[in-house]
Amino acid sequence: MAGLNAILNALSAVLLVLGFSAIRRREIETHRRFMLMAFGASVLFLISYVVYHLRVGSVKFQGTGAIRYVYFTILISHTILAAMVPFLASVTLFRALKERIPQHRAIARWTLPIWLYVNVTGVIIYLMLYQI
Repeated sequence: MAGLNAILNALSAVLLVLGFSAIRRREIETHRRFMLMAFGASVLFLISYVVYHLRVGSVKFQGTGAIRYVYFTILISHTILAAMVPFLASVTLFRALKERIPQHRAIARWTLPIWLYVNVTGVIIYLMLYQI
């Protein structure tokens, strides 16, 4: 199930980039679809993550030396920002769906890079915990 979590994080990241690319081309409906799919992938990730950790508990990082400091630096920044993503993504989505476009843009400028960072670092954390 940890692998599924990484896949959902990666999928969400790809969908966010595709959605951002679409809006830069002014393809509003395409942007909307990609961002809704990214939100859906993130919701599925969150459910899967909670279920996994309720069953397994926490997984300790086994690395030693400098890589341990790298891991915990990534983990701490990831955890702090991950706590913000559900709120930021929900508010951003709500404003878009209510067609409050100036307010949507204002928060989306913050939401996208934070959400993308959390998705990418989530995959990195998975790789460091389970593949290295």
